[in-house]
Amino acid sequence: MEISEILRKCDHTLLDRCATEKDIAALIDDGIKYNVASVCIPPCYVRFAKEYSAGRIPICTVVGFPNGYNSTSVKVFEAKAAISDGADEIDYVINVGMFKAARYSDIVDEIRRLKEVCGNKILKVIIETCLLTDEEKRIMCRLVGEGGADFIKTSTGFAAGGATREDVALLKANVPKSVKVKAAGGIKTLTDAEDLILLGADRLGTSRIVKIVKEREGSK
Repeated sequence: MEISEILRKCDHTLLDRCATEKDIAALIDDGIKYNVASVCIPPCYVRFAKEYSAGRIPICTVVGFPNGYNSTSVKVFEAKAAISDGADEIDYVINVGMFKAARYSDIVDEIRRLKEVCGNKILKVIIETCLLTDEEKRIMCRLVGEGGADFIKTSTGFAAGGATREDVALLKANVPKSVKVKAAGGIKTLTDAEDLILLGADRLGTSRIVKIVKEREGSK
């Protein structure tokens, strides 16, 4: 697989607590240079990023991140604020405890409300696969489809585990055709990235792939 093909599927990510505007600008510069799918950044920098990028790259941000146990109304408020600031894509975290309690209609309602806010902008639902059984992952595939989201996403990268090859294959096999798969968390090599794409990931959330490509270029 060509490196350019991998890069086109990457959400080039910086969600570090210590990130500054200078760091976000550098992330955007690299994202534009390497033609990635989007840059994924903290909500507080969305307005800055939108102005700095001047439409040259999609801006993705996070909602209910990383634990997902905010109330639905708070998540809706966050999403509205992010979109008002210029976000093109929203990655939001489900309430895992609510899901574990089998409150499936509440999960679907929350997804629908977030999608209503997003409208034609992309909504990705983070289900935190490392906290779920395989059967629970299959149920979440159905609920994400019922809620009308655009993507199901494996992980925040802030829990005990990230994307695995097995989970990506499972999600791809169980989501409706209308829902795409995003793998995130622990994607550290080009081999990881290529394998996850071949298994069905349409997007990759990663802070490493662009760095690897830059390091390769610097070594030549």
